[in-house]
Amino acid sequence: MPALLEISHVSKRFGGVAANVDISFDVQQGEILGLIGPNGAGKTSLFNSIAGEVTPDSGEIRLDGVKLSGLGPVACAQRGVARTFQVVRSFDSMTVLENVMVGAFAKHASSRAAMRAAVDVIAFCGLSPRMDRPAWSLSPPEKRRLEVARALATEPRVLLLDEMLTGLTPTEAQSGVQLIRDVQARGITIVMVEHVMEIVLPLVGRAVVLNLGQVLTIGTPAEIVKNPDVIRAYLGDRYAA
Repeated sequence: MPALLEISHVSKRFGGVAANVDISFDVQQGEILGLIGPNGAGKTSLFNSIAGEVTPDSGEIRLDGVKLSGLGPVACAQRGVARTFQVVRSFDSMTVLENVMVGAFAKHASSRAAMRAAVDVIAFCGLSPRMDRPAWSLSPPEKRRLEVARALATEPRVLLLDEMLTGLTPTEAQSGVQLIRDVQARGITIVMVEHVMEIVLPLVGRAVVLNLGQVLTIGTPAEIVKNPDVIRAYLGDRYAA
């Protein structure tokens, strides 16, 4: 079966720094794929390329066979790629509803249609009681849910989650895991960057491990945690046994 998202030989430099070097992998429809690796491995740079925020120096990114690389973030969102950010980027003076409507306008021209879509997404993300509150008043886990809600309001086919679970308590993180599973149940494909291995590895079907801007390996969680190169570069001695 053809992959939904194809990353083919993508490279990106920023000045003298090679952020991504000849990266290739595919993501299947409905899959939850983990993108893991140490700080500075190139994960967020690759997210920025997939979402259209930067253009790769070489290689291609395709969604359902259609080239995305070079189109820009608005066009990528309209074609079905949405993302959250590691540092929450809500419009703090706007309400939760208004924030999510910003995402809904990517697919709905009228305010009425955008509001209706936003209300549905807010309910799905468990934020209905906060709908009329300003974004600045939300708790940290609620702000992360708002990020997801705004992204979902664009009606994506692929959702990029950048450290959605980082910094949450175990209870909050498990609630976040359930939201991710609920998103997958809607048929949305997910690529997630995450550092909390105890949470992400049981959640994903496969993981791509980056190190120094390159793909170190690709495999199932069981394969990843046994790979000596991954243990040495990222996971550490506690996985060596």
